[in-house]
Amino acid sequence: MLYFAYGSNMLLKRLKDRVPSASRTAVGYICGHRLTFDKRSIDGSGKCDAQATSDSKDKVYGVVYEIDPVEKATLDRVEGLGHGYAEKVVEVNCGTTIRPVCMYYATSKDLSLRPYHWYKAYVLAGARENSLPLEYIKMIERFPSVQDPDARRSKMHRL
Repeated sequence: MLYFAYGSNMLLKRLKDRVPSASRTAVGYICGHRLTFDKRSIDGSGKCDAQATSDSKDKVYGVVYEIDPVEKATLDRVEGLGHGYAEKVVEVNCGTTIRPVCMYYATSKDLSLRPYHWYKAYVLAGARENSLPLEYIKMIERFPSVQDPDARRSKMHRL
């Protein structure tokens, strides 16, 4: 199964902790979407969404991973399929090829939410690890984030 990660799961170690079979196959982008941090999370923060837009110039960069189909149910659970995320197939531009890939997108959004500092750090680490374009990384850096009120959770997720 091919999976397009554009949030914290771009970081290979984080994804492999969740689905050990994950193997990076390409870096690419989808058009007609923009990155937001307004997916309502159960921890009270904003998580990433690749929000569909009507502008073909909008792009969300990410990583295409191959995952053993046996682990799809685990990925669905950790992504919150049916609980704030749905899935669809998108066309990922991988440079020389366009590949149909499964992606999760937010169905429960709140524009007032901000990501916790640790979550944004995961997204940035994944973007850097996969050498996403510098301007895209700078755009992620500019997103406002907030301190997690749960110090234990914050410490657990510290990179």
